[in-house]
Amino acid sequence: MGSHRSLIGSLSAPTGTAIVAACAVAFSLTAGAVVPQTNAAPDENAQGIAGEPRGGLAWRNHFPNVLLTTHTGDKVRFYDDLIKGKVVVINFMYATCEGSCPLTTANLVKVRKALGERFGRDVFFYSITLMPEEDSPAALKQFADRYKVDEMGPGWSFLTGRPRDIELLRRRLGFAYEDRKLDADRTNHIRLVLMGNEPYGWWGTAPGADMSANQITKLIEWLEPGTYGMQGPPERGP
Repeated sequence: MGSHRSLIGSLSAPTGTAIVAACAVAFSLTAGAVVPQTNAAPDENAQGIAGEPRGGLAWRNHFPNVLLTTHTGDKVRFYDDLIKGKVVVINFMYATCEGSCPLTTANLVKVRKALGERFGRDVFFYSITLMPEEDSPAALKQFADRYKVDEMGPGWSFLTGRPRDIELLRRRLGFAYEDRKLDADRTNHIRLVLMGNEPYGWWGTAPGADMSANQITKLIEWLEPGTYGMQGPPERGP
């Protein structure tokens, strides 16, 4: 796999127990590192945000507020409904994937169980299809049902939408390669998970299938408010 260029700030993590410490340091160094693209085209779906704590029109525009559909048929806005004010884990997948998608999803099921009552209250998972032309809400629900996602309670949504909106999300979330040939192969974008705390602006990536569920859980816990000495989100600049 070629070099992966993240627009948010990805982690290149070592194996073994050192991975948690390495990722924690990287997260701490990237506080506020979700930097809006100043040369990005205007988002036609953008809407104003009332009460945004960091005056974050630019912040919000980095996360396109595109309209998506969940695997249960609900219509949601990516930023307003899914990201704003939350600790989240995001991955890309597609329903007919037979490689990394099942491995990553099965691993995230273990993470979800480890989080217990915090899942769906403090932490949320979002799995976005790379093939919206094929993955209807029904197809995504069938995929989710294989892992009994809905039986575990709310907090995990599988998402589809217009192809151009999915492509915009993929690029803004950093799942893009500079090499066009590599980037054109959608199977190159499914091995990582993006984890972040939106109020803090702390983001990083980790291997979704190659890191243990316990290690991923520890990284998520590090991002939760009140852990590891966190006192509250920093003030957002103008």
